[in-house]
Amino acid sequence: MKKIFYVLVLLLHSLYSVVVFADGVVVDKVYHPHVLPNEKEVEWRLLSHQTDKSNDLAQRFAYGQSVLDNVMVEFYIVGERDIDGNFGLSAYEIETRWMLTEQGQYWADWGMLFEFEKEHNKDSWEVTSGLLFEKEIGRTSLSINALLIYEWGNDIQNELEMEFRAQYRYRWRPQFQPAIELYSGEDYVGIGPAFMGIQRFDRQKQLKWELGFITGLNGESKDHILRAAIEFEF
Repeated sequence: MKKIFYVLVLLLHSLYSVVVFADGVVVDKVYHPHVLPNEKEVEWRLLSHQTDKSNDLAQRFAYGQSVLDNVMVEFYIVGERDIDGNFGLSAYEIETRWMLTEQGQYWADWGMLFEFEKEHNKDSWEVTSGLLFEKEIGRTSLSINALLIYEWGNDIQNELEMEFRAQYRYRWRPQFQPAIELYSGEDYVGIGPAFMGIQRFDRQKQLKWELGFITGLNGESKDHILRAAIEFEF
């Protein structure tokens, strides 16, 4: 237990130490480094961000498949609600996850994430690269994402950013696993509970779900983010 406590303290310290390098809200999915051979998936994500000044809503729809036994490629379309309350297409993304080590092969599991994003009808581009880490500690799992992001274009300020995400999960049973999540970026640090599960079917078919409620610690009197995701693998 002492080791787990020290890890959580170190993570919280890291959140505040990297906050000066990035901007915007960084709450999204905490990625795991694992890739299954011949894996295919469809995915839906929702993010609702409420503050005293705004109520933003974004959704992602994706299809992905493994192109190698340890490499997964996923294509996203992103929709957001505008200031008039209309929901429309806002961006396109292509994402690659590379599993560097076999699950359980070493002390921890490692992977890499690469992502390219283009905003719809805007000269705004974004490239993300990052390190994915996961360590099983008894019946719990610690997952960490350290991401480096570069944005450029005529409709956005050129800048280099850093984001940090962490999830400490208790594997109570496959269908229900409670967790606590931490997120950091410039002007934003958030923490909150999350719940997730997996239901397996025949062969490689399985359904995953996630639900999290993150509270911002950045000084806003109201800063809440609801995130949800459903993923079907086959």
